[in-house]
Amino acid sequence: MASTVLNVPSSVRRINGLDCGSYVGLRHSPDSNFLCVRTSANVRPPRLFVVRASDGGDAPMKKLGRSDAECEAAVVAGNVPEAPPVPPKPASPAGTPVVPLLPLSRRPRRNRRSPALRASFQETNLSPANFVYPLFIHEGEEDTPIGAMPGCYRLGWRHGLLEEVSKARDVGVNSVVLFPKVPDALKNPTGDEAYNDNGLVPRTIRLLKDKYPDLVIYTDVALDPYSSDGHDGIVREDGVIMNDETVHQLCKQAVSQARAGADVVSPSDMMDGRVGAIRRALDAEGFYHVSIMSYTAKYASSFYGPFREALDSNPRFGDKKTYQMNPANYREALIETREDESEGADILLVKPGLPYLDIIKLLRDNSPLPIAAYQVSGEYSMIKAGGVLKMIDEEKVMMESLMCLRRAGADIILTYFALQAARCLCGEKR
Repeated sequence: MASTVLNVPSSVRRINGLDCGSYVGLRHSPDSNFLCVRTSANVRPPRLFVVRASDGGDAPMKKLGRSDAECEAAVVAGNVPEAPPVPPKPASPAGTPVVPLLPLSRRPRRNRRSPALRASFQETNLSPANFVYPLFIHEGEEDTPIGAMPGCYRLGWRHGLLEEVSKARDVGVNSVVLFPKVPDALKNPTGDEAYNDNGLVPRTIRLLKDKYPDLVIYTDVALDPYSSDGHDGIVREDGVIMNDETVHQLCKQAVSQARAGADVVSPSDMMDGRVGAIRRALDAEGFYHVSIMSYTAKYASSFYGPFREALDSNPRFGDKKTYQMNPANYREALIETREDESEGADILLVKPGLPYLDIIKLLRDNSPLPIAAYQVSGEYSMIKAGGVLKMIDEEKVMMESLMCLRRAGADIILTYFALQAARCLCGEKR
């Protein structure tokens, strides 16, 4: 291959009848000339070339010691400082058709063309502060793996729990919600252990608050972990879940948790009128500062299976369809929303999360209150299983699913991925 190498002043555009525009490999030389390297006619020039601001690589250009006035005077006199030339238009691949430009006044892709632009116009953001970390606790000293939820454990309340909370706080997750695995011997039909001031949950709250005073502690208010029947309420002999009698027990449970130091009590039972009754009970005991996060739209979902294994709290008979919502219903969520708002709820929660994005959006559009979404155990386990089988990229799907919950309108997300996702976010920031 023949080639020609010429040193020419930057002002020269043609040499011996040859256009410097047909030369490639331009670079700035120390004597302020440009080096033109011409390739042979049968070799395609490279698509892109780089012109450095100086031959010193990334080093800054040498200053000449001129004042602002001198620099401006030089430009006015026509002595314009050199700068890299306009980059050439990148070549299209062979065979690309030549077509007229489409008559578009708006091209949305313009705002997506670089990472910096995409970040500038991102409408939804995800932060560790958006996560509430659900943690399973038990009376034992060792952490017990939960088979259906890889990476999750029943944590010893005095040891493993403190370690897990410390890890979460290190990456910005400072909110947890507690779910107890209660010994069978303490369960009965009326769930009396739920309001034992020295029970597993109140003891754990006191321990956490002693160790981490600024930790935000959410609690679960429902009878199923404490009931020998495995239901969220008291079961009559004909199988009916008793509403008002259950609410009476829930009020005592919420007050016990608040007394131990809970910041937010979260009735997940779906009994009618429980939010208002709990609010009155808390206020009567002086806990007017304790918030209520109501499970406003909790559906009778098949996505809860791994959670019930974790707590050993499956219903002894029947299902929960007489108090949890029908997955086929949309408008009914507005009825629950209006009731909870009027009764004094501070936060409204939708459960499950990803399959119910439309419900999250519905509540977001119809209530000024903060909206929570629960990415439940089934959602978590499916992503974990898909990752293990190499069917999906676990980390990317995890982060996308959480972003979708935020985009739909969730202010906070209860997720078993809280620690893993927060670590990813911290890694991205680094």
